[in-house]
Amino acid sequence: MLLAAILSVVAMTLIVGLRYLIVSGAFAFATGRRHPGLYAGRRAQIAREIGWSLASAAIYGIPAGIVAWGWREHGWTRIYEDAGAMPLWWWPVSILLYLLAHDTWFYWTHRAMHAPRLFRIAHAVHHASRPPTAWAAMSFHPWEAITGALLIPALVFLIPIHVAALGVVLAIMTIMGVTNHMGWEMFPAWLVHGPMGRWLITASHHQRHHRDYRCNYGLYFRFWDRLCGTDKGLGSFAPHVPRAARAHAAAGGEPGHAA
Repeated sequence: MLLAAILSVVAMTLIVGLRYLIVSGAFAFATGRRHPGLYAGRRAQIAREIGWSLASAAIYGIPAGIVAWGWREHGWTRIYEDAGAMPLWWWPVSILLYLLAHDTWFYWTHRAMHAPRLFRIAHAVHHASRPPTAWAAMSFHPWEAITGALLIPALVFLIPIHVAALGVVLAIMTIMGVTNHMGWEMFPAWLVHGPMGRWLITASHHQRHHRDYRCNYGLYFRFWDRLCGTDKGLGSFAPHVPRAARAHAAAGGEPGHAA
């Protein structure tokens, strides 16, 4: 039984790591085709992002592997495979509930990590990428990775979800995490600047967080930012960060705060 649980953890770690490498690699390739030279001179930064991200993959794989093993071997969780087990309308509703819960968790933990002490301890690793690349989506200090690794495994014990719908949630989480950091906007202007863009987060919104730090903390939706007064609108992708600020962030300081 213990061996099966360990193998499940190893398998999930490999899956998370490969998923990261494939998706980030694909969008990094697309970046090179769409905006040649955008990542020029950032080889050391990208290597650091990949290293931290693969370490995060191992952290994400532990609770995911234990939950997957418990689901298969003991019937833990409220994941179901029979499409008739719940009404058809529950399928999209469950996806939305997971995304809303994840967005809420991310907003408040992310905002907390911008307190000077927590920033120095953990979140400075992520913000050392200035500006971030498509490889930075999971570039977290282990303490931050732990906060990100716990929510989805916890939700499957609380909210029923079809296994395919859970796959959709994980796909959205991965794609949005990568595209929000890749340094250019892939979505059309009519979406980003239209009514939907007032509530959905894309790279233009998250880019401003990486520029100004104390704003735009959300992951999928702008609801919490707008409600709490931390939404400062869309950012630009023009180079703007002086070398001293990058060095300060890499050393564990946040602009405007003592290290």
